Formats: sequence, C-alpha cells, structure tokens
Amino acid sequence: MESRYTIGRLAHAAGVPTSTVRYYERVGLLRPSGRSEGNYRLYGREDLDRLRFIRAAQAIGFTIENILEIVSHDHDEPHLCEDVQKVIENRLTDVEKRMSDLRHVERVLRSALATCRKTAGPGHCEVIDRLSHAPLPAPDTPPPEHRRKRP
Repeated sequence: MESRYTIGRLAHAAGVPTSTVRYYERVGLLRPSGRSEGNYRLYGREDLDRLRFIRAAQAIGFTIENILEIVSHDHDEPHLCEDVQKVIENRLTDVEKRMSDLRHVERVLRSALATCRKTAGPGHCEVIDRLSHAPLPAPDTPPPEHRRKRP
C-alpha cells in the first residue's frame, strides 16, 4: 500500500515548513496527487521524493526556474542529460557573472574602508560625503538583481 501524506506530514518528512510546500505548489513544482474525503491535500512517495529533489537542487544553487525547467522534461527522453547540461551551463554562467560582480563590490568596499580609516575625523565621514554626492543611475537603468528569497 502506498504511503499517503497530508501537507503537514509531507512537510515534516522532508524537513520543511508547510508554507514551503504551498509555495512549490503555487509555482508549479509540486502538485497533490489527490484529496482526502475531508478535502485535504494528499501526497504520495513520489511527491516526497520530488520535494527532496527540489530542496537538494536549491542547495547546490539551482533557481526555481532552473528546477522547473529540469522537472518539465520526461525522464525517458533520449536527450534528457543534454538538456540538464544546458541548464547547468547557463546556471554556471550566471554564477560566474555574480561572482565577478561580487568581486567588484568587494574591491569598492575595501577601498571605501581604507578611505574611511585614512580620513576619519569627528563629525565627518568622507565615504558618506562621497555617497551623498554620487551621481544617480539613469532612470532607464534596471535595478541590480537580487537573489530570489527561498521559503
């Protein structure tokens, strides 16, 4: 007989809050496999395995969008591995770009700290003065990307 889980039991078995399970349902990563007589969501062993896969994929850096792309493939497709490789390659490119951006931020922060230490004086901070008079980005410049919050 197949194990049936309510949302709370599924979340507990996977070590996540129920809100995470609901979020994964909203974004299309998870679907209840049925409903109880009392209309509670019911999940099976495959759903628990999928939930564990999602969490493991996130832990190694895949985004929700990446995971959606991976799980949308039929696991019997002949080119499944090639498709997954493309997702990984694209994700690596994104990570490399973010790392480059972070290295730039690190250099700027180190420089600002050095300036602050050299010019420290009572009631005056050179870094605050510079930032207060820094030019603003053009209105059509998109804001910097922020990492999507995970539940």
